[in-house]
Amino acid sequence: MKIGKLILPIIFILALTAFFSIFVVKEINQAIVLQFGDPKRIILKPGLNFKMPFIQNVVFLDKRILNLDAPPEEVIASDQKRLIVDAFARFQIVDPLKFYISVGNERVARSRLSTIINSRIRSVLGTQRLQTLLSEDRTKQMSLIQDGVNNEAEKFGIKIVDVRIKRADLPPANSEAIYRRMQTEREREAKEFRAKGAEMAVTITSTADKEVAVILAEANKNSEIMKGEGDGTRNKIFAEAFGRDPEFFAFYRAMQAYERALIGGDTSLVLSPDSEFFKFFGNIKPNKTD
Repeated sequence: MKIGKLILPIIFILALTAFFSIFVVKEINQAIVLQFGDPKRIILKPGLNFKMPFIQNVVFLDKRILNLDAPPEEVIASDQKRLIVDAFARFQIVDPLKFYISVGNERVARSRLSTIINSRIRSVLGTQRLQTLLSEDRTKQMSLIQDGVNNEAEKFGIKIVDVRIKRADLPPANSEAIYRRMQTEREREAKEFRAKGAEMAVTITSTADKEVAVILAEANKNSEIMKGEGDGTRNKIFAEAFGRDPEFFAFYRAMQAYERALIGGDTSLVLSPDSEFFKFFGNIKPNKTD
């Protein structure tokens, strides 16, 4: 009975000791075994490991490439232009012991790296003109930034894999001023285009009017020439006809005069019966009234 009562506590103590003695390092982690806060072992390979229970504890660090979003930083270029730079970096813990001794944990490491990155961005980009920062030469500047940050990060057991600028914007006040200036410039260009268009329209209209006037004048001249030639031909024909048969021509002219004078219209003619006008009607005698 006494042995049975002792077995259960012993099993419980052994199980508890085993629980606090065994730990597993995953593929994505690396571990530091600490004894009263002092590093004793560095474990880089994944697998099952042991430690002294209640005396030692384990700190796990990520061995993957981690991302860091640095807070936006205002940079003054060499030409005194202000720029808001938003950068990010990718880093990896390559020396767990140095990392633990220098920064302790990932939160502190991120804060320190953000400060280093922003400081390096100001020192490198501050020597360049704004136009350079917005051109293809920015890649060279990013290489300088990465090298400088890497030199500082090595002190923490960290390797900087990459540093990039996500966005580079002008401050809001500058953006509004530039927008207003661009708007004014576009409005000025629009007015110039409209003025040039109006000038061209007037030129084209005046040229067209001049061409129309010339064409009409030429057409009128040709019309008068043709009309004169027609009248001449008509008169020539009439003259030839008159020469061949003057009596018939006189009769024809009289018939035309009768048509114009007697057919239609409200004009009244008072003529003597023996007038020359009626010579082709024969002798017209007036009616005798009783």
